[in-house]
Amino acid sequence: MTLSDLDKFKGVFVAMYSAYDEAGEVCERSVKKLARYYVNSGVKGLYVGGSSGEGILQTSEERKKVVEAVMEEVGQELTIIVHVGANSTRESAELAIHAEKCGADAISAVPAIYYRLSEKSVERHWQEMIDSSSLPFIIYNIPQTTGFNLTQSLFKKMAAQEKVIGIKMSGESVFELQQFKANAGKEFLVYNGPDEQYLGGRTMGADGGIGGTYGVMPELFCALNKLIIENKLKDAQELQFKINNIINKLLSYPSLYGACKYILSLRGIKTGAPRLPLLPVSSLNHQSLSDLNDEIIECIQKYSFEVGRV
Repeated sequence: MTLSDLDKFKGVFVAMYSAYDEAGEVCERSVKKLARYYVNSGVKGLYVGGSSGEGILQTSEERKKVVEAVMEEVGQELTIIVHVGANSTRESAELAIHAEKCGADAISAVPAIYYRLSEKSVERHWQEMIDSSSLPFIIYNIPQTTGFNLTQSLFKKMAAQEKVIGIKMSGESVFELQQFKANAGKEFLVYNGPDEQYLGGRTMGADGGIGGTYGVMPELFCALNKLIIENKLKDAQELQFKINNIINKLLSYPSLYGACKYILSLRGIKTGAPRLPLLPVSSLNHQSLSDLNDEIIECIQKYSFEVGRV
């Protein structure tokens, strides 16, 4: 893949939320409305079916519906990365094939969860997905939820393949992030995972970020990304601190995704409650979330400027 081809994968990617109707079923209309909402925010693309999208809690058919709706609505306007990871390797490969048929730009996957897997098992799991389609593959390393922390030795082996173009690094160590970049080379894409250290990840070599809280403040992350590109690091630090204050408040609720989805509903983007065991927000939280939404909008207005898709 050429450097110009890789450019469309650099920048800010929203880890898109789930979208359900009142009965808790996937609602294609709401999926499309949510995807459309992000088009004019300045983000480079969407990461579909990951943790924020509750892909692990959905059936294969539901996940396919979401991808089809996203591609139909914004597939020609944004770069779309589809998370195809599932516990079953067979199911993961099936989802990878479907993503390619839909016209997605790349696929990505975590290791299978629950079982304590060896490196050989994880390698085989990912390889089946890589071999099942011609799409570029992006490794998703999130040890705090999967129980598997990718070693540099396995990483180098995977990254040597032409179709493996990047890694989403959601571990908390920016040193590890930098090592992934150093071991794979400048052309290999590294995405910062922890939203609260976007600045740290980018300054340590990340080419962009994929995050869930981006979904309620994409403009702020695009503004932060632009400040980093322009080397205005003091201003970037100030904005990251403001973002982190918002993230801390979001994390104070019993359900991060429930809080984020409720905030979007205040803006006319209704996507339903998260699927159990993820909790919805209580009516007792509505006023404080409304206040937080006002705070986010005020911050966006303060830092808003023409950012483009950088």
